[in-house]
Amino acid sequence: MAKCHRSNVDSIALNQRHHAKNTTADNFCISASSIRRIIFDAVSCGGTSRHRHRQREELHSDISSSSSAASFASVTVSHKEKKHVQEEKHEKLLDLLNVPVHVTDAESKKKEEMLLELKQVVKELRDEDSTKRRMAAARVRLLTKDDTEARGSLAMLGAISPLVGMLDSEDLHSQIDSLYALLNIGIGNDANKAAIVKVGAVHKMLKLIESPGVVDSSVSEAIVANFLGLSALDSNKPIIGSSGAIPFLVRTLQNLDKSSKTSSQVKQDALRALYNLSINQTNISFVLETDLVLFMINSIEDMEVSERILSILSNLVSTPEGRKAISAVRDGIAILVDVLSWTDSPKCQEKASYILMIMAHKAYADRQTMIEAGIVSALLELTLVGTALAQKRASRILECFRVDKGKQVSGRCDGGNLSLTVSAPICASSSSTDGGGKEYLMEEVNMMSDEKKAVKQLVQQSLQNNMMKIVKRANLRHDFVPSEHFASLTSSSTSKSLPF
Repeated sequence: MAKCHRSNVDSIALNQRHHAKNTTADNFCISASSIRRIIFDAVSCGGTSRHRHRQREELHSDISSSSSAASFASVTVSHKEKKHVQEEKHEKLLDLLNVPVHVTDAESKKKEEMLLELKQVVKELRDEDSTKRRMAAARVRLLTKDDTEARGSLAMLGAISPLVGMLDSEDLHSQIDSLYALLNIGIGNDANKAAIVKVGAVHKMLKLIESPGVVDSSVSEAIVANFLGLSALDSNKPIIGSSGAIPFLVRTLQNLDKSSKTSSQVKQDALRALYNLSINQTNISFVLETDLVLFMINSIEDMEVSERILSILSNLVSTPEGRKAISAVRDGIAILVDVLSWTDSPKCQEKASYILMIMAHKAYADRQTMIEAGIVSALLELTLVGTALAQKRASRILECFRVDKGKQVSGRCDGGNLSLTVSAPICASSSSTDGGGKEYLMEEVNMMSDEKKAVKQLVQQSLQNNMMKIVKRANLRHDFVPSEHFASLTSSSTSKSLPF
């Protein structure tokens, strides 16, 4: 009985312990679900304060209804404190995230207002009232001056066609406003440039110039600026070049009033437009039909435009017709040779050396003209003090001259029935060839000595020129004469060892 009683007691105790354990587990399960809701609310974005308040109430009811131990209560309080800190961070994050939303809404509203304004402007461009059209063109000119998006939007809304149509107007202000509006629409937008040319704007612009009567200079300046912008697109180059725009640009250059304030800008725009057009090989024939080459070579000493002129000549020299036109200009090659000595303008030296290099490589007559103009001394000086690119081109020109000299020597050897070089000894034993061979060798030796003397003289001349430039930079008196020590150095120095 005692044993049975003890078993019953143990069974009851075990059952009670098991019941208490189950009760604790149930309470822990409730609290764990509340904790999961806390964590979910902390990491989720966009939760409302009402939902968080309801979760707090549920947590409070769960905790109040729990009868777990004191240790579990402390753990729950710790989780509650962590949740409060996380909620504060979460609210700050929401505040930061809400700022861009408001900014985006403001920007979208501003864009909608701008779009409505652009639509209204395009509508006024199609109005029958010429005054409204002119005011709308002026508005387009202002809106597209610095706004890239407005250029694209106005083109998509159909502003290009009515603006081109306004070029037929007889009102001067309407013409100018529409020209500059088209200019601004095409800036930085290749699609708009192509659309402007496709609608027929180039022919209408030239029609304004060819109209009877005196053409206003403001209209000419606006058309030159448009040709500059439109010619930047490769697909537009042949269209503009064949339209008759090149003679107009050349006439504009020749007839510029130097006293005008805008003449400098117009000159730059016209030359840049001609440079763009000369890139296309099909336009070179149109350029050569004018007297542009003569005008540019005679104006090459104008430092304001000399580099641009040399750039255009660099495009023209790529064709046989262009090289022939440059050679045909009186003293044209001599002027280009003189540019090689412009030490204060290395870019001009590089471009001039490129033009002369192409011409020297292609034509023997041009090489002879260059030698007569004194190019050898300029090239030797350029190989010493020029830029890396100029030195390379100067060396190639000198190589062309060296090849010519070698051909002359080989031709003389063939004429004298000699296959020996100048430095080879005479091995002939017959009296018939001995006299002629010795005579020819003496002639070659004298010729080589003359060449050495010429090279020595050129080196001395180059050194003296460099010395005079140094004197000039040092602001010494103009009648400065180098000392005898310097003269002795230049007489004994070579191009490989300079005295300074």
